[in-house]
Amino acid sequence: MKRIIACAIASIFTVAASAADSADTKATYADIEATFGSVPTFLKAFPAGSIAGAWSEMKSLQMNPKTALSGKEKELIGLAVAAQIPCQYCIYAHTESAKADGATEEEIKEAIAMSALTRHWSTFLNGAQIDMEGFKREYDAAMKFAGEQEEKAKAKPKKK
Repeated sequence: MKRIIACAIASIFTVAASAADSADTKATYADIEATFGSVPTFLKAFPAGSIAGAWSEMKSLQMNPKTALSGKEKELIGLAVAAQIPCQYCIYAHTESAKADGATEEEIKEAIAMSALTRHWSTFLNGAQIDMEGFKREYDAAMKFAGEQEEKAKAKPKKK
């Protein structure tokens, strides 16, 4: 009897969750269409039961103008990562979005070059098995020195 009751309760929750999921999915597709003018194929292909969460994540970070990073900065980061994955879809989307957010061709090239430079040094540091604690000490010392040099340069009287 307990098993029958448990199955009945589980069925009720499953039906209720399914109805809520269906409503969330429909509302999400409506919001996507209102945002893009249609629901792009890649979003239609996403599992329907999870589209609400995926869309919410995209809107709350990537498309949100009130985050700490500007839209241009987020798209340049996305492009740099996409170049390293590599993902041709992401490269195209982040490049076009970065341009729409005001990125110049030079900024786009620089973001890609930074991703290549980071990958280069990551490959070397990891492959050479450079001691991490020693690396941190040396890096911190170099940063401290650079800061001191910057302060000295600011404190120098300007020649007329």
